[in-house]
Amino acid sequence: MEEPIQSSMLDGTDFMARLDAASASVAAQARAEAPAGLTEPDPSADERWEAAQVWAHMAEFVGYWHEQIEGVIGEYAGEPVPFGRVKTDPGRLAAIEVGRREPIPMLAGRVQEELSELRRFLGRLTVAEWAAMGRHQTAGEMDVEQMVGRFVVDHLEEHLDQLDRLTAGT
Repeated sequence: MEEPIQSSMLDGTDFMARLDAASASVAAQARAEAPAGLTEPDPSADERWEAAQVWAHMAEFVGYWHEQIEGVIGEYAGEPVPFGRVKTDPGRLAAIEVGRREPIPMLAGRVQEELSELRRFLGRLTVAEWAAMGRHQTAGEMDVEQMVGRFVVDHLEEHLDQLDRLTAGT
């Protein structure tokens, strides 16, 4: 059996350190009063959200993408495995709508739990598992490292930046 790699750095990207920083930001944001206003629109869409919607989305997407990545690894047999969703996915939209009514500390707790589970999972991956390939309907073919980077780490940092900007009033 192939041994897990000691860190998630395959191309110089340190996902574990970035996830740790994101976790610290989640904790700090959760202690602050929820900011008012709406986020700036996404570059690829016109969604503008209040803070509770951002929290609801973070609380659902970390676990969603974790499951998708596990599925790609489990099903990979040399051909890219279909995975993922798009922004108009009804399950995504429903989770944001329902979640926005939950208390932010509860949502933040879920984000932290999902991040802890993800970190444990990533820490056990082998080089072969990091290299498993998936195919997203709009992003195309990606290996697990690219999936983690784009759909979890970068995505989480973008939403935490949104909350920072709302808090700053910019």
